[in-house]
Amino acid sequence: MTLPLLSPDAALFLDFDGCLVDIAPRPDAVVVTPALRDRLSALHRRQGGAVALISGRDVADLRGHLPDFPGFVAGSHGSELSLEPGRITTLHQVDFDAPALHRAARDRAAPHPALLVEEKPHGVALHYRDASQLRDFVETVMQDLAAQHPHLVLQPAKMALELRPGGVGKDSAMAHLLTLPPFAGRMPVFAGDDTTDEPAMAHAQSRGGFAIKIGDGPTAAHHRLSDPAALAAWLDASLT
Repeated sequence: MTLPLLSPDAALFLDFDGCLVDIAPRPDAVVVTPALRDRLSALHRRQGGAVALISGRDVADLRGHLPDFPGFVAGSHGSELSLEPGRITTLHQVDFDAPALHRAARDRAAPHPALLVEEKPHGVALHYRDASQLRDFVETVMQDLAAQHPHLVLQPAKMALELRPGGVGKDSAMAHLLTLPPFAGRMPVFAGDDTTDEPAMAHAQSRGGFAIKIGDGPTAAHHRLSDPAALAAWLDASLT
């Protein structure tokens, strides 16, 4: 199926890691280029403000990488929403001791310095990008932590496992944004690369829009691009 260019009347939703930026060995090592910042600003203007980032990262982290992005940001898999820089609203609150969870994850990961604990306001992720041989260990650790925190759910990701609030996802974040101006009434378009993006891809297509899978792997999306550079080229072509 041929990928159409982005219509000015569409609502555009974009994942961050593996979609707008290449996956890095550590989440804090991603490279955000001036070209990406300019591209997002141009898209925001062209789409009349109907451009949002939807990510597993928390909002503060995303805003830190893209401080000039004027659009909406949904973080922590839809648990947080930022309608403007400096303002964050919690959409789904789970009553648990986040610092205790973070300490437990750090303690369990401590014997393996190659593992990375990513502490989030609404959960924790354990990355094994630099230690693929530790996948089974990571799965055991995160399953143990999940059993201790029944209000959180285990979310597989690329070379990582994450505990996050249940009852939310990138699809619910998109659905909420589509009720708000300037997104309401527009055709949704979603681009993402990970299993965490699949519900949002399916939701965009169920609403008469389309989805783009970035990279390899099975997907519900009807369209696919090879990598973030290919997505950037498609977005730039849509802007011309």
